[in-house]
Amino acid sequence: MFKPHVTVACVVHAQGKFLVVEETIRGKALWNQPAGHLEADETLVQAAERELYEETGLRAQVQHFLRLHQWIAPDNTPFLRFCFALDLPAPLPTAPQDSDIDRCLWLPAEEILQAPNLRSPLVAESLRCWQQPARYPLSMLAAFNWPFPA
Repeated sequence: MFKPHVTVACVVHAQGKFLVVEETIRGKALWNQPAGHLEADETLVQAAERELYEETGLRAQVQHFLRLHQWIAPDNTPFLRFCFALDLPAPLPTAPQDSDIDRCLWLPAEEILQAPNLRSPLVAESLRCWQQPARYPLSMLAAFNWPFPA
């Protein structure tokens, strides 16, 4: 049965720098946006804010929806990645809550876009989307519960 992985990611910007998380996968330090899987009991926005906290220690609200990316990983795993934007007035100290995260870094866009150690091509693509003017309201992602209230 076909079942894509539904993930969320946050492009976090402050004063010309972007927040990336570093994690070691198969012995290699890789960079990603704060990101992770949608859980059964949460909305996409809740998932993005939860992942932001777990991976960076930052409690903040996402401000915009950037883009939905569909990607098939090299092992043929399909992903739907909902990407959100968050602009902060200044880079904040981080404290990852997830033991899988080695550290967080605030870096200029050029350094991330040229990095050879991105977890997937979606990291650079999400940053390129942030660099475009399009921002979408979070209301585009309406969540419904069943049954509907009478």
